[in-house]
Amino acid sequence: MSDAYLYAAARTPFGRFGGALAGVRPDDLAAAALTGVLAKAPGLDPAAIGDVVWGNANGAGEDNRNVGRMAVLLAGLPVSVPATTVNRLCGSSLDAAVVASRTLESGDADVVVAGGVESMSRAPWVLPKPDRAFPARDVTAVSTTLGWRLVNPAMPKEWTVSLGECNEQLQEEFSISRERQDAFAARSHRLAAAAWDEGFYDDLVLPVEDLARDEGIRPGTDPGRLAALKPSFRPDGTITAGNASPLSDGASAVLLGTGEAAGRIGLAPVARIAGRGVHAVEPQRFGFAPVEAAERALRRAGIGWGDVGAVELNEAFAVQSLACVDAWGVDPEIVNTRGGAIALGHPLGGRLLGTLAKVLRERRERWGVAAICIGVGQALAVVLENVSDEVGQG
Repeated sequence: MSDAYLYAAARTPFGRFGGALAGVRPDDLAAAALTGVLAKAPGLDPAAIGDVVWGNANGAGEDNRNVGRMAVLLAGLPVSVPATTVNRLCGSSLDAAVVASRTLESGDADVVVAGGVESMSRAPWVLPKPDRAFPARDVTAVSTTLGWRLVNPAMPKEWTVSLGECNEQLQEEFSISRERQDAFAARSHRLAAAAWDEGFYDDLVLPVEDLARDEGIRPGTDPGRLAALKPSFRPDGTITAGNASPLSDGASAVLLGTGEAAGRIGLAPVARIAGRGVHAVEPQRFGFAPVEAAERALRRAGIGWGDVGAVELNEAFAVQSLACVDAWGVDPEIVNTRGGAIALGHPLGGRLLGTLAKVLRERRERWGVAAICIGVGQALAVVLENVSDEVGQG
């Protein structure tokens, strides 16, 4: 079997809900990310791409009808380039990279692009079809932006509570204080702002419309300001709009290939996909699921936490991030060193891999973990090995 390598990564800026990217269709965002990552490999003949695997959690609006294939066509790639769209909710884009890596390892292709797109701003309201024609009763339109919708009545009530309530329960289980959550959130904004100021994201992010920088970062955020915000899900709760990731719009892509494809791609690989892990728990405990997913990925890579020099964790909520970091026992200072989703916006899995690969090179570390929690009780994790020249003894 061949190994799967990451050659390049690109993403759009992440726009706030209703913000600068709200007027851009998700299929156009996807095409922008696809075009952007391929621009980094100008020597690659697009016709040589064996498949495009795209993640999309919603698929209820303009991102319907296989948005991966729509992106291929809108980006002007040859019509012979195939594409599929996968849905593992919040982990869809990381799942796309996992699927792509298996395609490469099996020998079914030697060059694959993986990515993902979400436009939470443009997610439609939907009406269920009536059980008979011409109903006389009122019908309720349901938002498809985030979370449960059109819930099957057979589902236990404790499974279908809001994502915020799930994380309030996690806070109770692990006694993670409001103060710790706010401090973690403030750190996310501080590190994200510093990363942009230092040019870290300049070669990873491509401007879209008039937006060149992630829209949700608030450089002046500090724990004191966050402490003044009211709880969002319980009157006496700890989760606020300030210590949870915001709704956002954006797309990301990674160019993957076998080692033998380096000449065709025209680039040297920067990271190897060394391990993968998936795990599931009770739906309401989804925020803690990355703990075991990462452990499985590490076992498959043949390493332990002592070998890991960088972690990119999705950071959906500060509380679930802290619960995972505490359980892993890793140094919190190696986690999301260039900001996380609380500042940048709800993450796309391709963003995690692209950021992690660059952080590993920057820190000259060999091993890194990307992990993401997923609604309805799942999680994914990927171990990357830095194979660039920029690696020390870490």
